[in-house]
Amino acid sequence: MSQEYRTGREGEFTYRGHTLDELQEMDVDEVAELLPARQRRTIQRGLTQEHEKLIEKAERLDAEESANNPIRTHLRDMPVLPAFVDKTFAIYTGQSFERVRIEPEMIGHYLGEFQLTRKSVSHGQAGIGATRSSKFVPLK
Repeated sequence: MSQEYRTGREGEFTYRGHTLDELQEMDVDEVAELLPARQRRTIQRGLTQEHEKLIEKAERLDAEESANNPIRTHLRDMPVLPAFVDKTFAIYTGQSFERVRIEPEMIGHYLGEFQLTRKSVSHGQAGIGATRSSKFVPLK
């Protein structure tokens, strides 16, 4: 598997041989050609009106404005595009909107990948009467 993105010698971010500035100047269709197959096909099939509105809103806002007032969205299936970099999104998890600041390394993933919808389960001890052996546990 080849490395999709890396930082150059000067520490400049590149994605498949293109700098972040070059990526941000590209059209969505041109960026789609660089993305992994699943995300590329999502864009080629045609984005919904909600997806288009989200792209327009992200392009319209600057990074400082989105930090104070994040872009709220339910669109977990939206691929991260270069226009989203340095913007803050509030992604819906099914219960609440959680803030995520988009970094250049996130290009090519989906928004939903950065906000989990399920909590990790930490099991406690079995209660009294839960198992046959727990009958003999002292009640101190």
